[in-house]
Amino acid sequence: MPPSLLTPQTEGVCALHDPSGLHVGNFKWVNGQWKFKAVGYGPAGQVMPGHGPLTHLHNTRFDRLDEAIVRAQFFKD
Repeated sequence: MPPSLLTPQTEGVCALHDPSGLHVGNFKWVNGQWKFKAVGYGPAGQVMPGHGPLTHLHNTRFDRLDEAIVRAQFFKD
């Protein structure tokens, strides 16, 4: 079984890591839905909201967080 991509952070926030373990964003509970917020990192390691390898999926919404659905939609092979 592959390692989990989702890591709860606080109530209403769940970090998303790619299959290699890189933090690529967060899901936030907003207005009754989980909303994806892409995250990238600059050359000095600074956090860059709305950037990174999943920028094109920024603001994607889910009614529920299901790892299989997230994996299939975000990390298609």
